[in-house]
Amino acid sequence: MIRVAMLSFWHVHARDYARQATQHPEVEIVAAWDEDPERGRAQAEELGVEFHEELKDVLAREDVDGVIVDTPTNVHREVMVAAANAGKHIFTEKVLALTLHEANEILAAVETAGVKLTVSLPRVYDPYTLAINEVLASGQLGDVTLTRTRLSHNGAIGEGWLPGHFYNAEQTGGGALVDLGCHPMYLARIFQGGLPETVSATYGHVTGREVDDNAVAVLQYPNGAISVVEAGFVNRYSPFSVEVHGTEGSLLFGTPDAKLLVRSPQQKDGETFVEVPLPDRAPMAFDQWVGHINDGTTATENIALAVDLTRLMEAANLSVQNGAPVRLDSLAQ
Repeated sequence: MIRVAMLSFWHVHARDYARQATQHPEVEIVAAWDEDPERGRAQAEELGVEFHEELKDVLAREDVDGVIVDTPTNVHREVMVAAANAGKHIFTEKVLALTLHEANEILAAVETAGVKLTVSLPRVYDPYTLAINEVLASGQLGDVTLTRTRLSHNGAIGEGWLPGHFYNAEQTGGGALVDLGCHPMYLARIFQGGLPETVSATYGHVTGREVDDNAVAVLQYPNGAISVVEAGFVNRYSPFSVEVHGTEGSLLFGTPDAKLLVRSPQQKDGETFVEVPLPDRAPMAFDQWVGHINDGTTATENIALAVDLTRLMEAANLSVQNGAPVRLDSLAQ
């Protein structure tokens, strides 16, 4: 049995991860900590576990094998380095960190301690992503020239349903792009098969909050390919959508139905878009984390993608601050 501690309930998905842990036959939640003691105590009581006022106390427990990190993003580095140094395996909400330098500090602590790290990047393992990867690997689209990935919801409009601290620039490190746009961002990275040379971003503030609630990032690749990443908190009916266009064909998903459509000369009828069946979902990141702990393996691809996501988000934030494209090779290691 893998015994875990919940480290904060700041993120909206913290309860989801607690539910995954509770429902997993090989995992047991035994403790909790939160930088907001009132919130943490209430959640710990609901889970029926002991609450600790101090992080060091929960990390000192010998009956805690791993931690689930849902703290404010700006303290990810502090909390995860402390957890690794205490010998605890780490499952964390995205983004891994707000800067590449902080991400590398986390990875160094994890490697030194020999603990297992996995980052929640859920759409990597969804059926449409798996199917799109198969289409790209088959060469049906030729060389990829343009991707467009979009994810948006209405969490900031009307009365809104996002918690107020999601608009705290210091805690979040950003709004719609960092929180929600991370998903289309890492999908763009996957579908293009590598990192861009530069990132240019524009942030909108429709509701007047201190973080962006409407955002676009443009990723420019050395070979001339482009990725457009879009995210927002101010759209009621905007569907999650993916477009991938290449020299030989095009692919559409979510426009607006959750169907994968491909048009390519390699198909029997290259004159129309043909629906491609979707496979079963791959194991979710939390289940993979448990597997890595039990098997002594490493989430190599997951971690590499998480670090690349941090690179892209840091570059996007810097682009908005500087009002110019940012080269990824200019980021501090």
